[in-house]
Amino acid sequence: MSTVLLEADVVAALRAANRNEIFVHELYAALQQPTNLLLLDVRNEEEFQMWRIETRHTPETLHLPYFFFLEEEEKAVDQVKERVQDGRPVVVVCAKGGASDYVAERLREAGVYAINLAGGMVEWGDFYDVRPVTEQPDYRLYQVDRVARGCVSWVFISKGEAAIVDPLRYGERYVKLLEQQNAQLKLLLDTHAHADHISSGPELAKMTGATYYLHPYDAIHPFDMLPARMEYTMLHDGQRLKLGALQIEVVHTPGHTLGQVNFLVTAPDGETFCCTGDNLFIESFGRPDLGGQGERWAPLVYDTIFGVMKQRVPGHAWILPGHYASPAEANAEGLYVKRLEDLWRENRSLHFDDKERFVEFVLGHLPYMPPQYVQIKRVNIGLSSPSLDEADELELGKNICALSG
Repeated sequence: MSTVLLEADVVAALRAANRNEIFVHELYAALQQPTNLLLLDVRNEEEFQMWRIETRHTPETLHLPYFFFLEEEEKAVDQVKERVQDGRPVVVVCAKGGASDYVAERLREAGVYAINLAGGMVEWGDFYDVRPVTEQPDYRLYQVDRVARGCVSWVFISKGEAAIVDPLRYGERYVKLLEQQNAQLKLLLDTHAHADHISSGPELAKMTGATYYLHPYDAIHPFDMLPARMEYTMLHDGQRLKLGALQIEVVHTPGHTLGQVNFLVTAPDGETFCCTGDNLFIESFGRPDLGGQGERWAPLVYDTIFGVMKQRVPGHAWILPGHYASPAEANAEGLYVKRLEDLWRENRSLHFDDKERFVEFVLGHLPYMPPQYVQIKRVNIGLSSPSLDEADELELGKNICALSG
């Protein structure tokens, strides 16, 4: 597991060093257990409602917009002081760290121990947490979690070879991880063409010479009906790939997209892992409407989950999803993994035995679709190349790939 400082240790270290700012990795470490920190978010209402800092132990959060401190500073400071009469620290958060630095300074002048989150939500949004899932003599598996977005990718290493399933943006971070593990990247496996985040798969293929795989049904934009303008190797149902001592089977699981696949990974010790992408999550499953075909694709979701999954994926398989809706879905080790047999019992959205009722439920619980999802799909099949700032804008906020309710 990742080694983290306890919250008290983090705060004590900051106080001892007389520091007025905290970095994202330090804040994340502090929030790995219950804490008495107060998060003060000074962004505007729309940004705050779109996404905020959440972990398995999200602390008390107070939202007071920056302009309130500019227009009625004394009243704003008093509201904060009322919440921290016991002297607990306040971490101030804004978009990029500028407005929060100003507010933190005003609070310190008023006798409040206030710390600015360096880089703000932009840095929080770019933070990746890497944790080992299992480390065996013949293979290792790592979870790579982009915490702010609820996006998860999986790195398998065996016999010096590596595969990345659903690589997230910032491919250089995977390169660094594999250098530390003395492994050569061989396979880049996207379960589908993503709508909520930018894949680094094609970029990593160019950087490393590894092979990038995608199902051909997802190499066509569902709205534009234009073919992909990037290099990829086609996946097909039943295809088998080898990574060191690991065997990987491709299972076509349409519904979230027409080209969605699962990767069923069998290890020499008998363990089985199923990378489900946006097919099946710990507490829900993938929505079918991000290609604009919700009514047509919802029945496919039923056929995939209650047909393909039950027939092709053994109950003892560890499900490795591509997303989570809440950090509470993680286990005690901070891992978003669960055996399929447990999901059948515990995932209430899977308790259907009638296709018509299931489809009705799905279509009645479709959440809002962010308009940028159409553009992100264009990026992920090579139809568009955004600048860094444009990519940041496209990826703002949490993923909304799961069914709501």
